[in-house]
Amino acid sequence: MTSLKGAAPTRSTPPTSKRNGNEAATLKNSERRPSTTSRRRAARREDVAGYGFLLPWMLGFLGLTLGPMVYSLYLSFTRYDLFSDPTWVGFDNYIRMFTQDPQFLQSVQITLVYVLIGTPIKLAAALGIAMLLNYRDKGSGFFRSSFYAPSLIGASVSVAIVWRAMFSAEGPVDNSLSLFGINIGGWVGNVSLVVPMMILLAVWQFGAPMVIFLAGLKQVPQELYEAAEMDGAGPFRKFKSVTLPMLSSVIFFNLLLETINAFQVFSSAYIISNGSGGPAGMTNFYTLYLYKRGFSDGQMGYAAAMAWVLLIVVAIIAFVLFRTSNRWVHYAGESK
Repeated sequence: MTSLKGAAPTRSTPPTSKRNGNEAATLKNSERRPSTTSRRRAARREDVAGYGFLLPWMLGFLGLTLGPMVYSLYLSFTRYDLFSDPTWVGFDNYIRMFTQDPQFLQSVQITLVYVLIGTPIKLAAALGIAMLLNYRDKGSGFFRSSFYAPSLIGASVSVAIVWRAMFSAEGPVDNSLSLFGINIGGWVGNVSLVVPMMILLAVWQFGAPMVIFLAGLKQVPQELYEAAEMDGAGPFRKFKSVTLPMLSSVIFFNLLLETINAFQVFSSAYIISNGSGGPAGMTNFYTLYLYKRGFSDGQMGYAAAMAWVLLIVVAIIAFVLFRTSNRWVHYAGESK
């Protein structure tokens, strides 16, 4: 009897019919698989479709945004009154702006006061109301809508008219203060109070940043507050060590957005001062003065130079905020 121990195993050959079937299936799958040329054609068709959908936006951007910006940059180096051809004057508009125009410097000062004081107060009010609403369940939808409403209508002409009537002489605010023996005679015509009145109007429109703060508060883990309580932290300590760090990215976003918006205040200042910038030029904010120079005085080249100075200043502020954000802005999952 022959022993089979140690013999090499033999490999069974599949039947011919089965092998032919596998080859046919492989050939069929290769026929279904698209070729490189067809894939390129499909990708090209998708690109054409994508650019087709982008075309209206691109035309609008080139014709309504980029084109006017480039032309306004050219006008900033010219003397142009909207009726005659522009005359090239070089940097005369920029030199005149900083050396020969005291009203320009006054508008810069007023705008900076408005931005540096109004923006922090507005953000503080928005954060405070958001924290109150975050701990309220019953009627929270009503209160959120009520606090957000001023942001929707705050920039309208009607609200500016009502605000002027409220703070004018013999208005509701003036009459209410007179009951306590405070006789101001109206805020609109008071040189020292008209800017605080404008700041109050800006703070009153805290609804938009409030909603963003409220969304950020909903994302703060409650375990952090519980851990802080176990360590003996009080309300102020929890706010400083938990709430502010976890909301730092939201604070950065609101700060950047509200700062840019504050530099662009126009409609309320125009309505309250009747377009004059009074009293004594105290409502002559930067954009209002730019409008007066361009459309009232016919100095469109000078106004274009002012617009580009504003753009550069806002860009620098945004750049500084972004560059310094890594020192105080904390993102989830990021180690500091």
